[in-house]
Amino acid sequence: MGINTERDIVANLQIGPTDEGMVRLFIEADGVEIPMDFEPEEAEDIAEEIRAAVQAALAQKR
Repeated sequence: MGINTERDIVANLQIGPTDEGMVRLFIEADGVEIPMDFEPEEAEDIAEEIRAAVQAALAQKR
């Protein structure tokens, strides 16, 4: 199983700040809840990785 393996799983992703100054990614799928908290600097790194992946995906479509 890898990043290119498709799944028939429906998941919900929520992203937002916590009351303790963290950034939370909250994933819920098939009754499992996964809260992941990151320092703001870590969240910026994740956002940069997402932007880079978007650019790579767009380049493949051209």
